[in-house]
Amino acid sequence: MLRIINQVTEATTELQRISRRTHDQQVVGQEEAVREILSTVKNQGDQALLDYTEKFDKLTLTADKLRVNGSELDAAYQQVSKDLIDAIALAREQIEAFHQQRKPQSWVQFGDNETVLGKRYNAVDCAGLYVPGGRAAYPSTVLMNAVPAKVAGVERRVMMTPPMPDGKVNSAVLVAAQEAGIEEIYRVGGAHAIAALAYGTETIPQVDVITGPGNLYVTLAKKMVYGTVGIDSLAGPSEVLIIADHQANPTYVATDLLAQAEHDPMAAAILLTTDESLAQKVQKEVEQQLANHPRRTLTEKAIAHYGVIVVVNSLLEATELSNLFAPEHLELEVEDPWELLRLIRHAGAIFLGHATPEAVGDYLAGPNHTLPTSGAARYASALGVETFMKHSSLISYSHTGLEKVSKAIQTLAAAEGLHSHSESVRVRLSDDY
Repeated sequence: MLRIINQVTEATTELQRISRRTHDQQVVGQEEAVREILSTVKNQGDQALLDYTEKFDKLTLTADKLRVNGSELDAAYQQVSKDLIDAIALAREQIEAFHQQRKPQSWVQFGDNETVLGKRYNAVDCAGLYVPGGRAAYPSTVLMNAVPAKVAGVERRVMMTPPMPDGKVNSAVLVAAQEAGIEEIYRVGGAHAIAALAYGTETIPQVDVITGPGNLYVTLAKKMVYGTVGIDSLAGPSEVLIIADHQANPTYVATDLLAQAEHDPMAAAILLTTDESLAQKVQKEVEQQLANHPRRTLTEKAIAHYGVIVVVNSLLEATELSNLFAPEHLELEVEDPWELLRLIRHAGAIFLGHATPEAVGDYLAGPNHTLPTSGAARYASALGVETFMKHSSLISYSHTGLEKVSKAIQTLAAAEGLHSHSESVRVRLSDDY
C-alpha cells in the first residue's frame, strides 16, 4: 500500500532514502564483470561481441549478421500498424521542432576593431545511440536520442539495441529509427555494446558520444568509458513527484503515480499534498487501479518500496521538499501552477496543470524525455542538441590590441614563473617584429 506521512522530518528522511536508492547499490561484483567485458571487447573486437551475445542473449550470430540489413528495415513498415507509424511520425516532428529551437549558434564579437572574441559550435563526427530492448520495445527512446543528434548535424549516427529472442529487432524500433534518419543499426546490447561504441570493432565504428539509457551493466559501462568518449548521463530508475492541492483529481494523480511505478521495481512515485482528504483518496485509488494492472507485480514492488504520500502544511513546504529531492519529473497539479513554478529550482521536466500528464513528455510534447535522475537535476539537464555538439573559443588580437594588455599578461606570467609565456608577448611587440 502507498504510505502516507504527516511529519516533515520523517518525509525528509524518506525522500533522501528514495533519492539514494541507486547510490547505495552494492555494485562491486558488477563493476568487475563490466571491466572484464570492456577489456575483452577492446582486445577481441567482433568476436567478443559474438561470444557475449551467445552468452547473454542465447543467440548465435556471425559478424555479418550484427548489422540489421536493408530488407529488415523495409519489412519493419509492413509489420506495424499505420496508426503507430503515424504516431511515430508525429512524435518525430514535435521533437524535431522543439530541438531546432535549442540548437546553439556560433557567434563573434568585435571590440573596437582591436579584438575579436567568439564561440564556434560543431557537431561531433559520430554518435552512438543505445536503445534498451530484447523483450521490450522503446520507439520513443529511439526518437529522443536520434532526433537531437540529427538536428545537431552529426553525420554518422549508430544505433545499438539488444536482439529479441528470435534474433530480430523490434519492428517499431526499426521504424522509429528510420523516421529519425538512422539506418546503421546493430543487434548488440548490454555492456559489450557500450564497449564496441567506445573502442570500435572490425564492424562497429568508434564514436565520440554515447547516449541512451540501459540497465545497471550498461550504466556502469558508460561510466567507465567516459573520458574515452563523451556520454549523456548515468540514468537511474524513473521517478515522478507530484505537488497537488485540494483541486487535484485523485484519479488523475493515482494514474500518474502508477505511470512511473510501472517502469521498474525501483521507480519512485511521490505525492506531496496540502489536502489530507486527497491523500486518502489517492491511496485508495492506487489500490483499486493496481487490482487489474497488467504489470501488477512489478508496479506493486515500486509502490511498496519507493512510493509515498506526504501531507504538507503548505505549498511552500511542498516546493522545499521537491527542491530537496530534485525529481526527474515534477507535476504541478495545483490551482495556479505557473505561480508555484517560481519556487521550483530543481527538476528535470516540469508538467503544469491538471491536463498535462507526464506521459505527454514521454512521447511527443517535444522536450527530451532523457532526464537527470536520483537528485542529479540539482546540476544536470535533459539530453538535447548540445549533448552532440562542442564549441571552440575564437580569439583574435590586433597588434595594438595586444599592446594594450601586454603588461598585464607579462605580470601574470611572471607570477606563475612561466618565462616563455611572457616572451611570446614581448617578441611580438619588439621593434623588429
